[in-house]
Amino acid sequence: MTYDGAGPKGWLACLATSRDLVTWERLGPILDFGEPGSPDSATATYGTTFQHGGKWHMFYLGSPNASPAPDYVPMFPYLTLKAEADSPEGPWRKRYDITPWRLGPGTYYEATASPGRIIEHGGEFLQFFSASVSRDFGRGFIECKRTLGIARTTNLDGSWTLDAEPLAPLDDQIENSDLYYEEANGTWFLFTNHIGILPDGAAMPEVAEAGTEYTDAVWVYWTKDPNHWDPKNKAVVLDGQNCTWSKQCIGLPGVVKVGDRLAMLYDAAGGDSVSHMRRSIGLAWIDLPIIPPDQT
Repeated sequence: MTYDGAGPKGWLACLATSRDLVTWERLGPILDFGEPGSPDSATATYGTTFQHGGKWHMFYLGSPNASPAPDYVPMFPYLTLKAEADSPEGPWRKRYDITPWRLGPGTYYEATASPGRIIEHGGEFLQFFSASVSRDFGRGFIECKRTLGIARTTNLDGSWTLDAEPLAPLDDQIENSDLYYEEANGTWFLFTNHIGILPDGAAMPEVAEAGTEYTDAVWVYWTKDPNHWDPKNKAVVLDGQNCTWSKQCIGLPGVVKVGDRLAMLYDAAGGDSVSHMRRSIGLAWIDLPIIPPDQT
């Protein structure tokens, strides 16, 4: 499992291994910060991996910006960068010579275009990347809208083409992705975290003011064709209603099939916290097969 680790100098992609998804050995960072002036000088994190062509490919989130010490939370722009290795343990070699894609001014991915889950489908690779737009209204008020898009390529060491339209409306406020294919009914399920905003009058002692954004739930979308998604086909799968230990903050899902169940790993701060920091990793299960509401 690759995960975001917040260290004394900033956030880096880290690796942990397990035989049962419950007990994990933490192996530490697998990427390092880039040199000053590089696109990942402030963070090199959120690595999504894919094995193909005799090697492992990693697409990771880089940015030259982060919040002040001590948290060093990655800040826009969120860029997609490339690394490769002979095994998932590394060592990982950064490929600054490869630019998977760039931000698109005036598009739905003008502020962020960061990596996501990769699948091989229909003779090409699809990557379900995180996208956002940001609007500065002055007086310290910045509105950010988030969604997912699909990037396409036939060469993992080349450039990608980004779909002109997002997978779901920007108002859905989603980011990060993982997918599961249910063979029993030929359905793709896309798991993603939803971004909530604290309302006026929120009583959270760690939050300075209303308007603070945080991951508040894991959503799932489903489709028969991963090239096309109907945003109406979605549901909440994990939030404060059914999570036993974190009632406000839940995010960053990853899924893996284990026998006749699907495991979902996610991060959360616990209790009523909505902090980006001091998060733990939780585990949830669902029995297979997954049957969408329109097929029951």
